[in-house]
Amino acid sequence: MDMRAILERLIGFETVSHMTNIPLMRFVEGVLAEAGIESTLIFDETGEKANLYAVVGPRDVPGVVLSGHVDVVPVEGQDWTRPPFALTQEGSRLYGRGTTDMKGFDACAIACLLAAAKRELKVPLILALSHDEEVGCRGVGSIIDAMAEWPVSPRLCIVGEPTSLEAAIGHKGKVALRVHCTGRAGHSSAAPQALNAIHLAMDFTAAVRALQARVAAEGPFDTDYDVPYTTLHVGKINGGVQVNVVAHSCVIDMEIRSLAGDDPARLIAKLEAAAEAIVAPLRGAFPEAAIRIERLWDYPGLGTAADADVVSFVKGLTGGNAHLKVAYGTEGGMFAQRLGLPTVVCGPGAMAQGHMPDEFIEIAQLERCEAMLAALLARCEAGF
Repeated sequence: MDMRAILERLIGFETVSHMTNIPLMRFVEGVLAEAGIESTLIFDETGEKANLYAVVGPRDVPGVVLSGHVDVVPVEGQDWTRPPFALTQEGSRLYGRGTTDMKGFDACAIACLLAAAKRELKVPLILALSHDEEVGCRGVGSIIDAMAEWPVSPRLCIVGEPTSLEAAIGHKGKVALRVHCTGRAGHSSAAPQALNAIHLAMDFTAAVRALQARVAAEGPFDTDYDVPYTTLHVGKINGGVQVNVVAHSCVIDMEIRSLAGDDPARLIAKLEAAAEAIVAPLRGAFPEAAIRIERLWDYPGLGTAADADVVSFVKGLTGGNAHLKVAYGTEGGMFAQRLGLPTVVCGPGAMAQGHMPDEFIEIAQLERCEAMLAALLARCEAGF
């Protein structure tokens, strides 16, 4: 089965993050099995989703991890002019949800393993496919936990997120926060006698903006990024019942996207101090007044040194000379932090097409990715 046929099947599975991915993973498991490759499925607690890993080559030698996710973002509310879950070719482009982000790489990686099964490798190739990357990199952890128990750790990791096949050495980490603001309900005709939780939320939002201004002015900075500092962003506010009722509660959903060397815990501590400063003067009249920050989930940033061996190795596979840092998050930071794996993000397509209606990938990008992985396969056969 060639890459194009694999990609067509992968796009046909509607693996939006809130849906099951089991049919897709069973398909991959079957394709690998036909080539004599054993794979392992790791199910989540619901049994509706799974991760998959497979190894081709010796088990007593550190291998190369090819990491990809199989979940995609929704298509609802987008103006698609082509079927999102069917592969459609028009000219030099292949359209479909996930073609760029990132089933194009997944198909190339699966095809590479099928080719590897016919070769005598001295360095193993490891395929790692995960779920729930699009909702905070929350699925890949079970693969990483499994690899941590292997007697021989992998050698390096290539995460195939779309970079137009340039070597990406860094991205910011992310922490998702939920802020619970508690006031006291009352009738709006006597609003000053109550405590409006929406007003607390507005005061807290002002503190977020003030802290962002400080970070933007004082750093730390990394000029490899278009936005060269850590960012704080309020994305959603929900509170109140109706206009004549003073809101008892209000909830803010926000995030921190931090540079790899910037600890978000220090910023959360500053936000907690700001929250206390807001409610402390109110507690005499309103003992229930509170602003509580809940940490929902997070993933670490990636900060691979530009002169690291893995960077020159990947550049050697692609024939490129440049490296970059990307604005979006990936699972690369988790492989690097939790397993200590030298990691680079490098895959076909451009993220400008990801998450968009009529998502597409250039066929030339897939061909270049196949060439990159063919070069990797030759290196694994030669023992690097």
